[in-house]
Amino acid sequence: MQGAFKSGLCALALALSALPALAQSSRTTGSPADPWEGFNRAVYNVNDALDAALLKPVAKGYQNTVPDPAREGVKNFFGNLGDVWSTVNLLLQGKVVESARMTLRVASNTIFGLGGVLDPATEFGLERHSEDFGQTLGFWGVPPGPYVVLPLLGPSTLRDTAALPVDFKGGGLNFVNDTGAVVTLSGLRVVSTRAGLLSAERVLADVALDKYSFLRDAYLARRRSLVYDGNPPEEPADAEPASAAQ
Repeated sequence: MQGAFKSGLCALALALSALPALAQSSRTTGSPADPWEGFNRAVYNVNDALDAALLKPVAKGYQNTVPDPAREGVKNFFGNLGDVWSTVNLLLQGKVVESARMTLRVASNTIFGLGGVLDPATEFGLERHSEDFGQTLGFWGVPPGPYVVLPLLGPSTLRDTAALPVDFKGGGLNFVNDTGAVVTLSGLRVVSTRAGLLSAERVLADVALDKYSFLRDAYLARRRSLVYDGNPPEEPADAEPASAAQ
């Protein structure tokens, strides 16, 4: 781990030193959804180097030292917190039935799942329906706008970026009054999420010649699918690529 950490730090230093030049780069792949590609690639490179230097080694250590049941409990706990905000957004979208089902899911996991550490709701047939405020804006017709890579946070769009303050406020740990506990829980959520992506990262390294464009297109396609609940409308042949649409 120490060797990977040192190599990651070197990569981070190189990426930071190259940031001004990369930000001014005009390199594009012709995607109408990504007019700021030069800047986005620069931020992506810095994020990637920071991940290699810090987050990935910590996530590997977490995966290797924490037993599977404990990691699953952590993931379930934070998933239950996210379900609360999903319930609110479903209601904001006027999806009353789905919101009621998510309310039952949260109640079941909170009461019978030891505060969300267990997930009996899935066994009851109450599947997760994840929603955020960016999806709510998209549901009501707000276009995604240009693709943007945010420092530390990664892929986004202009619409989803504008929704982030609301998502942080509504879907965060606002019920915890202790600042130290908030920092600890937030860090644990990030590490848990990153550990869950380790296997997907290996697949990505095998299939993607250009990880940046692969992740961009996958993110935009997934967000569009989420806005339309998995059934995005078919676009005309002469329309912009799906990644530039809702």
